[in-house]
Amino acid sequence: MKRLLALAILAGLLAGCSKVASDSGGEHSWTQPGVLRVAIQTEPKNLNPLLTSETTDVFIARFMFLPLIQPNGQGVQQPLLVTEVPSTSNGGISADGLTISYHLRKDVKWSDGVAFTSKDVTWTWRAIMNPNNNIVSRHGYDYIRSIDTPDDWTVIVHLKTKFSPFVNTFFTDSDQPYGVAPAHILAKYPNVNQIPFNSEPTVSDGPFRFAEWVRNDHISLVANDNFFLGKPGLKRIEIKVIPDENTSVELLKSHAIDWIYQASIHLYPQVKDIPGTSISWMRVNGYYDIQFNTTSPQMKDPRVRQAIAYAIDKQNLVNTTMFGQETIASEDIPDWMWAFDPKVRSYPYDAAKARDLLAQAGYTSGPGGIVQKGGEPLSLLLVTENSNTTYKQLTLLLQAQLRRIGIQAQIKLFPGAQLYAPAGEGGILQLGHFDLIVDGWYSGIDPDDSAQFMCQNVPPGGYNYTRYCSPEMDAAETMALTHYDQATRKAAYAKTQTLLARDVPEIFINWLRQMHPINVDFKGLDPSPVIENWNAWQWSI
Repeated sequence: MKRLLALAILAGLLAGCSKVASDSGGEHSWTQPGVLRVAIQTEPKNLNPLLTSETTDVFIARFMFLPLIQPNGQGVQQPLLVTEVPSTSNGGISADGLTISYHLRKDVKWSDGVAFTSKDVTWTWRAIMNPNNNIVSRHGYDYIRSIDTPDDWTVIVHLKTKFSPFVNTFFTDSDQPYGVAPAHILAKYPNVNQIPFNSEPTVSDGPFRFAEWVRNDHISLVANDNFFLGKPGLKRIEIKVIPDENTSVELLKSHAIDWIYQASIHLYPQVKDIPGTSISWMRVNGYYDIQFNTTSPQMKDPRVRQAIAYAIDKQNLVNTTMFGQETIASEDIPDWMWAFDPKVRSYPYDAAKARDLLAQAGYTSGPGGIVQKGGEPLSLLLVTENSNTTYKQLTLLLQAQLRRIGIQAQIKLFPGAQLYAPAGEGGILQLGHFDLIVDGWYSGIDPDDSAQFMCQNVPPGGYNYTRYCSPEMDAAETMALTHYDQATRKAAYAKTQTLLARDVPEIFINWLRQMHPINVDFKGLDPSPVIENWNAWQWSI
């Protein structure tokens, strides 16, 4: 049934392409001038910028809803809805680090003509902090004591305590990028979890406006010709839901689409030489990893986690699934960021050492070669996303590598919408229904990783899916969060990386260089280290 459905989708898209190819008038006959066709793997659960839970959600929302500031293609923060990025030098950050001031642009309007003001910023912050809303992460926003708005164009944020990543967190491209939402549309609701706006956000302030959402098929966006930075170069964006990446490749080959968004590296041999296409590489503060649920009975002992770290042949995983296009990771912070510590150790592949650690943890050989303790076999639930081919490949390889040291892994696949959903919507990660997960992570423009590793950010309050809780880690993270000078923060992050290597709540396989196969007629794509469409109004085709 799945194969027939995929073929039917493919046939329909090809028919639509051939219908317009002869009169497209583009640089190539297959290009539809002004229309960008993007394939995504996972359909969003909704289009509300406050309820995004993974990168595809954020990508779609960013076309319509903007942050206050954002990094450009070089990773340098730029003002967007504000006139300047707050800093100590311009007075935007107070001497004590507890007050941050933003001055809004006065020429921004929502698509219904209502002015964008400080009320939108204040209400959106309150909505994020509203416990009745299914917010995935409040990290950074929960450091705010109050917000003053002396006029429509000024936002003065007062912090409870120093938080050095604040400017790189508050309505910008952080671990959880939020766009500002329209208060005049949403403030009437007690919560935003189930409202018409989530399916039809008819009011927005970005370069594109919502046009149509046909579930399980496509989302259509049209240009906002009154966008404050100028009329967009594209007339329309068609976001097509294609769960099967192989189908996406065939569509790219036939030029029925122009872009495979966040294509799995598994596709590299198939897409690297397609005529009329190129690859845009996006260097990100992110990684592929294996996360442990450190609260599950068999994962509590750090010796078991260390044994698994020794059992994993990272080089084999990268060579087999990524064709040598990615760099082996030590810990979470990539080697191109200022906070990276080259002295941090990574576990070499050593199956004998892995078996010795399991023995120290009390595991002995059992039936079928599976180690056991107290008569219970070491059998783990290994989960991942069902639409990502690379994740699925990594999961199978991991299963085999664990089997070699006597650990049984039972694989279960989930749709991304279920895997990453908020706890209130049955999210597998948020609820901790796993022992291990093969996953990927995009961090923000700041090296702040406290959302993943501090005790206070254990779900449903944040992204600490591993449930790792260490006083030493909390102390190091607090040092990094409460000092604004880079030297102190760098020393603190050296400590966090050392602790991650010691305690192994995660195994970081590789740092990411995200692959985006695109039509050569598509111009202007210049991904930042966090998001692809920060400059979408400058795109053309």
